[in-house]
Order: sequence, then structure tokens, then C-alpha cells
Amino acid sequence: MLLTLKNRPDFLKAARAKRQATAGFILQARKRDESDAAVNSEDIRIGYTCSKKVGNAVLRNRAKRRLREVARSGLTSGGLPGWDYVLIGRQGATTTRTFAALQEDLAFALRKLHAPKPNSSAGLS
Repeated sequence: MLLTLKNRPDFLKAARAKRQATAGFILQARKRDESDAAVNSEDIRIGYTCSKKVGNAVLRNRAKRRLREVARSGLTSGGLPGWDYVLIGRQGATTTRTFAALQEDLAFALRKLHAPKPNSSAGLS
């Protein structure tokens, strides 16, 4: 189930975690820990932010609506339970990119964020 991040501390925790930039937006992701016991560990939480760099209020709201729909369609299949995600709108790109391109950006960012880290000592002998 997708829940919405609403508290500043949750956004700040996500800002200190993993992030992946794409052409349409920036995705921040963090795995919740034991300190977040009040939240069901099976839920996916998502937050959206668009600064004034994105544009006036009309453009910021359009960008957030697009990000909400991309997250609704993409995170239910690609997001991991017990994680918090924050989508940050980018100037010009979030409102002008095609919806299909934004969906591809989200799929790419999720793959990159959740890919296992390569073992750096594997090639050393």
C-alpha cells in the first residue's frame, strides 16, 4: 500500500539516504529502520517535492500531479515494502517530458537504487 510522507523529519531522513537522478526527476530512497516502528513495515511511503525552481504555483502543482501518477503506477510494482521514496521535480523536465519517459525514468531509478552493490574485492587475487 502506498502511503504519503508528510513530516519534515521523514523527508530529511530520505535526503540523507540513496538517490538517483534521472532526466525527469530525482528519486531518493531509504529503507526504514526500527526507529520507525509506528509505520507498518509492509507499506511503501512516498513523498513529493517541487521547489520554486520548477516554476510558478501552476507548474509546481502540475509537476507534483505527474509525479504522483508516475509513483502510483510504478512503485506498486517496482517499489520495495518497508522503503520510503521521495520524488523531486526538476526544472523544465518534469512538466515537459512525456509521461512514458517519466515512467521509464522511475523504472530505471528503482533498478539502480535496488541493484546489489558489486563486490569490489571480487576482481582482486
